[in-house]
Amino acid sequence: MLHVPKNTYRLNVEPAGQRMTAHANGHLVADSVNARIMHETRLKPTVYFPREDVFLLDDKADDFHTFCPFKGTAHYHDLILPEGRIEKAAWCYPRTLKESEQIKGMLAFDPRHVDISPELKGPDHQVDDGNIASPFVDWLLREAWTISDPAELTRNIAHRLIAAGVAVSRLNVLIWSLHPQTAGIAYVWRRDDDSLKINEPSYETLETPAFLNSPLRYVAHGLGGVRQKLNTDQMEFSFPIIDELRAEGATDYVAMPLQFSDGRIHVMTLTTDHPNGFTTANLGMIFECSAVISRYYEVHMLRANARNVLGTYLGKSTGERVLGGDIRRGDGEDVDAAILICDMRRSSELSEQLGRDEYLKLLNRFFETVTEAVERNGGEVLKFVGDAVLAIFPTDVGEAAACKNAYMAAVEAVGSVAEIRISASDETLSCSVGAAFGRVSYGNVGSATRLDFTVTGTATNVAARLCDLAKQVDRNILVSADYCDHVSDRLESAGTHELRNVSKNVEVFAPLNREKTVAQT
Repeated sequence: MLHVPKNTYRLNVEPAGQRMTAHANGHLVADSVNARIMHETRLKPTVYFPREDVFLLDDKADDFHTFCPFKGTAHYHDLILPEGRIEKAAWCYPRTLKESEQIKGMLAFDPRHVDISPELKGPDHQVDDGNIASPFVDWLLREAWTISDPAELTRNIAHRLIAAGVAVSRLNVLIWSLHPQTAGIAYVWRRDDDSLKINEPSYETLETPAFLNSPLRYVAHGLGGVRQKLNTDQMEFSFPIIDELRAEGATDYVAMPLQFSDGRIHVMTLTTDHPNGFTTANLGMIFECSAVISRYYEVHMLRANARNVLGTYLGKSTGERVLGGDIRRGDGEDVDAAILICDMRRSSELSEQLGRDEYLKLLNRFFETVTEAVERNGGEVLKFVGDAVLAIFPTDVGEAAACKNAYMAAVEAVGSVAEIRISASDETLSCSVGAAFGRVSYGNVGSATRLDFTVTGTATNVAARLCDLAKQVDRNILVSADYCDHVSDRLESAGTHELRNVSKNVEVFAPLNREKTVAQT
C-alpha cells in the first residue's frame, strides 16, 4: 500500500450528516439533507449542495471559468433574487477530476454573498493548516512571493526564522545592483527594536579597508561561507565586524552566499545572541532554503535593475513607461510639451584641442550641469545626442508652468555652463539653447528590433533649429513665440527667421539685456 505522509496536500469529501441551508440577503437559496463537505489543505471547508436542492439559481452558466488542479473546471452561476441578481454567486464542476468525483454537478456558494447554516464547528470541521514541510519552508512557498518590497521581505524572513526557533538578533542581506552610482543595497534588520535600515554602498565604499576586510567581500568573491562562534577564544576569522558583534554580546555569526541565476554572488549574514549559538538544525534549514531565498531577492533586483537602467538611459518617467509595457514601435501618445535642446559650443574644436580623456571629462561635466538645471525646474532629459541635451517639460503642471520651467532651465543652464573652466585655462564653456512649445509624439520610433523612446514633431524640430540659429546670431537662448504669453517680461524679439524644414518664417525671442544673460545667471 502506498504510504501518504500526514504532512502532504490532502483533499477529502464527506457527507454533511445533517440538514444544511444557504441564505442570500435573507432568501433561502439551498436546503438539503444530502449536502457534502469538502476539506482541502489550508482552505476552509466548503459545503456542496445537490442541484435539485438549490433555488433562485440562473441555470445558464456564466462565460467565466476557473480551473483547479484537483477538481477541474468550475462553471459559475448567478443567483436571481427579488431585489436583483448576484453575479457568480455559485459554482459547480460538471466534469470533475478523479479526486473530486463526489461533488460532480453539485453547487457551492461564494461566502461573501451567501451564509451557510449551521456554521461548521468542532474538530471534524476545523481547517487543516498543517505544514507540508515546516512552518518556515511553507511560508517561503506559500506567502513570501506576495511581498513586493525587498526590505519587507528581509523583515519577514527575520520574523519567520524567530517563529521557527532560530534566535536571530541581526540579519543583513547585501544585494549587488546595476546602478551608475551605487554598488548595491544592504538591508540590515535588528531584533532589539525591529528596525530595518537600508544602506546603499557606493563603488568607492568597495575600496575602503572596512569592506576589503569584511565577510561580505570574502563571500561575494566566491571564497565560501563564514561561520564563527563568538563565545570562544578559538577564532577562525579576524574580521573587524566579528569583534564588534562580540562586544555587543553576540555568540554566533554566519555569512552565506546567495547565488543568483547569472552566477553573481550576493550575501546574507545572520547573528545570534543565544547562549548556545545557532544549532545545526537551524543552519541546515536556512542553507537548504537559501536557493529559494536567493530567487525572491533576484526577482526584486531584476525589476529594480531594469528600472535603474531604463531611468539612467531614458529618464525616470520615460523608463517607467517602457517598464510599464510601452515597448512596441508606435507605442506612446501625442502630448503638449515644452521642448528644450542645449548644445555645447566649440565641441569639435575642443575635442581636437583637449584629447579624448580631457574632452570626455569636460563633456560629462557639461551634461551633468545641464541635466541638473533641467531636473531642478521639473523637466526630464530624454537623451544626449552627440554634445547636445534633449529635454521635455510636460504640461501636467499647465502650459504656462511648462514654458516657464523650460525657460528657467535654459537660463540656469547657460549661467552654470559659463562657470565651467576648460582644462587649466582661463577659458570657460558656452552653450546654445533652443526652446519651443507644441504638440509632439512621445513614444517609440525605430526599426522592428531597435527602438528609441523620444519626442518627434514640429516643436522638437523648431527647438533644434533655434538652437542652431542661436550660434549664428550670437545669442545663448532663443525661444518660440509660444513663450511670450508666459515669460514676456523677460523676452525681446530677435527677429523673424527662416528655419530649415519649417514652412513659414518664425519670429524668435531671446532674453532681455542679452549682454548680461550669462554674467547675471
